[in-house]
Amino acid sequence: MLPMRSSALLDPKDAPVPAYGTRALCDLLPAVAAGFGLASHHGPFIPSTGLRLEPADRVCVFLIDGLGLAQLRAHAAYAPFLASLLDSGQADGTRTLTAGFPSTTAASLASFGTGLPPGRHGLVGYTVAVPGRNILMNQLRWEPWTEPTRWQPHPTVFGTLHARGIHTAQVLPSRFATTALTRVALSGGRFIPADDADARMDRAAEETAAADRTLVYTYLNDLDAAGHREGVDSETWRDELIRADRLAQRLANRLPPRSALYITSDHGMIDIAPHQRIDYDHEWALRHGVALLGGEARARHVYTLPGATADVHAAWKERLGETMWVATRDQAVEAGWFGPEAENRVLGRIGDIVAVAHADIAVIATETEPGASAMPGLHGALTDTELNVPLLHIRL
Repeated sequence: MLPMRSSALLDPKDAPVPAYGTRALCDLLPAVAAGFGLASHHGPFIPSTGLRLEPADRVCVFLIDGLGLAQLRAHAAYAPFLASLLDSGQADGTRTLTAGFPSTTAASLASFGTGLPPGRHGLVGYTVAVPGRNILMNQLRWEPWTEPTRWQPHPTVFGTLHARGIHTAQVLPSRFATTALTRVALSGGRFIPADDADARMDRAAEETAAADRTLVYTYLNDLDAAGHREGVDSETWRDELIRADRLAQRLANRLPPRSALYITSDHGMIDIAPHQRIDYDHEWALRHGVALLGGEARARHVYTLPGATADVHAAWKERLGETMWVATRDQAVEAGWFGPEAENRVLGRIGDIVAVAHADIAVIATETEPGASAMPGLHGALTDTELNVPLLHIRL
C-alpha cells in the first residue's frame, strides 16, 4: 500500500531548497579556488561562494558516488576510516553539503565541476526534454547526441584553474575519457585513466604531488551501482562501502605534505519497496495530456501536450499531491529548486510540471523504463536522505 493520506496537499513553497551559495556541492571547487587566491574577480570566471575552506597548496577531491550522509552514519561500523572523520572535531573539519536539485549524478557532477547550480549549467535532470523536439535526452549517457558545449557552455573550474597556472588532473576510469559529461563538467588539465581502483588512488596521490599548486579529482561509482542493483539495505552495498572506506584511507596515506583531501558525494540513496511505487504506464489519470515523462522515479519532469498543463497539474496533484511536491515549472523555478535563477536556454528543459517525492514513494514506468523501474535503490528528490552528503576533510 502507498503512504497514508494526510489532510493537506504539499505546497511546493515549503519544500527544502539546496544550500546554493553557502554549502552546496557547487560551492566546493570555487572555495578551493579561493584558497589558491583565485576568486570571481580574477577571471576567467570562477563563481563566488559563501563556503570558506582553509587554503592548501595541493588539493585532492575524492567523490564517492551515492554515499549520502545518512547512509554513512547508519553504516559507520562498515566504514571506520570515513566515520572517524565525521566527528573528528578538526578545525575546518567535517561539513555537510547538499547536492543540488535533482539529487542525481549528471546534475551533481555538472554542479561540482562548473561551480554552478543546475539552473545555470542546464543539466536539470536524468532525462530532460530537448526544447523544440519531442524527445528526451539522457544527460548521463548523452543520448541522443547533442553538441556538448552548446548544451552546457560554461567553463569548468578545472579549466579555469589550469589556465591560471594550477596543475589540474582528473584520475578516472578510462571509459570516462571521451564522454560528453566529462567534457562539459570535469575537463581541464590532464585526464589520467586508471581502471583499477587501487591504482586510481595511487595515481591521484602522485598527481597531487606533481606541482607546487595542484587540484586533483578522483571518483568511485561502485557504491552507487550496488545501491541501484541491490538496495542500500543489502550485503552487496555494505561490501562496497567497506571497499570505499579502504580506498579512501589508501589515498589519504599516500598524499604529499602541504595537501588537503576532501571526500564527498553527489547524492544519497533510499530504498523504495514495490508497494510504494506507482506505475505511470498503467495510470491513465497521470498519462492523460502528457507528451513526455522525464527525470527519474523520485524527481519527475512532466512535459504536457499543448494546452494541457493546467489539467495535468491538477491530475498529478490530485493523485500524488499528499506524497510529492507537485509544482509547475514557474513554481519550481521561483522556489529556487534549481538555484537562484534559471537561464532562458534552460527553462524549456524543465518539465511543465515537476513532481518531487516527499514520502517513500516513486513514480516508475515499467514499460518505457523497465530497467530503472526495477531498481530498489533510488534518489533524485529533496529529502535529507538524498540531498545531504558528507564533506570530510584531512589536512597533511
